[in-house]
Amino acid sequence: MFFDELDLGDDLLDALYEMHFDECTPIQAMAIPAALEGNDLMAIAQTGTGKTAAYLLPVIERLTYGSYPTDAINCVIMTPTRELAQQIDRQMEGFAYYLPVSSLPIYGGTDGREFSQQQRGLQAGADVVIATPGRLLAHLQTGRCDLSRVGFFILDEADRMLDMGFHDDIMAIAKHLPAERQTMMFSATMPAKIKQLASKLLNNPVEIKTAISKPAEGIDQSIYQIPEAQKLPVLLHLFGQGFSKRVIIFAASKLKVKELTRSLRRAGWKAAEMHSDLDQRQREDAMLAFRAGRTDILVATDIVARGIDIDDIAMVVNYDVPREAEDYVHRIGRTARAGAGGKAVTLVGERDRGAFRRIEQFLHISVPRNPWEITLPDAPEREQSTGSKNRNSHRRGKRPYGKKPAGAKPTDKKPRT
Repeated sequence: MFFDELDLGDDLLDALYEMHFDECTPIQAMAIPAALEGNDLMAIAQTGTGKTAAYLLPVIERLTYGSYPTDAINCVIMTPTRELAQQIDRQMEGFAYYLPVSSLPIYGGTDGREFSQQQRGLQAGADVVIATPGRLLAHLQTGRCDLSRVGFFILDEADRMLDMGFHDDIMAIAKHLPAERQTMMFSATMPAKIKQLASKLLNNPVEIKTAISKPAEGIDQSIYQIPEAQKLPVLLHLFGQGFSKRVIIFAASKLKVKELTRSLRRAGWKAAEMHSDLDQRQREDAMLAFRAGRTDILVATDIVARGIDIDDIAMVVNYDVPREAEDYVHRIGRTARAGAGGKAVTLVGERDRGAFRRIEQFLHISVPRNPWEITLPDAPEREQSTGSKNRNSHRRGKRPYGKKPAGAKPTDKKPRT
């Protein structure tokens, strides 16, 4: 289906044309008509399928041609991170370029002056407020934010917001909303906690499900089964083979992100870090440098990864195996976007094999194993305290990693490949 087949106005279609939006994705083709009819929605779609346009376009259309107040907040979009709030705001500006529909991003990590500016914007009555739960709740607690005339309430990345502990904040915000409103919830997964939240917030919703838990076409997936200590050497080997531009590396913790970024910089690679210890300005500078090509490699945690929306990522590396299959799909979905190809490599340590095996079982796939024909130097043996030999005489020779040395005992196990 094409956008001009939908019940959208000419000004909105002109903006879509300028942005090279021609054909609808499945979630857009199903969600936009239902939303235009005023239905509540419960939509399940993975990241990278175009769900932002699936809720923004009908909201912009209805705000443009409906009888909504000009001095009030008409739509609230909840999102888990400030990076995603910024991304949605950028898309909102593009879609509404020819239309008198305003938007205001509200997120934390800013100083007191920014908070005051946000407060003034809320009091003036922006059409669409795109907010993180904690910061919007902080504004509500000042008594200077009125949500009593909101006509649209949208939860984007609902599963991620619950994972981050925002359930109580969302419910507290919902108490400030009118009962008569259109509510749309978008989530990559549908666990029990999402169903419970939907039952509290949605009224007789239309349920939309697209294919989930499946990596996008065009992603060249593979893994290396290696000891933890060899992850960095294998990563540097990949970079040395030419896979060193437009790379995102996902690590399990902000401490690991910091350590890995330092190691890559020491090795001479242009790497930047993204984690929750950075303030807003540092995050924005890191993203700007990566988008502009001044940084080749971005090392990030899952929390901030939701705000990374760049179409030309060449390779994604799972330095640590994610605990959930949906997180794996989300991570590698950063590459092979907009019809392009991409590479996704996962480094599977000894303790990660069970978790990755469960991911494969859940996705009903078998990810190809890379051969271990990578020559890595062994560490030198310790010098014997009673020996008189030179240290260099104790150094073992190099051998292809993963192969048994000559004379290996039968109990020396070779890792499965």
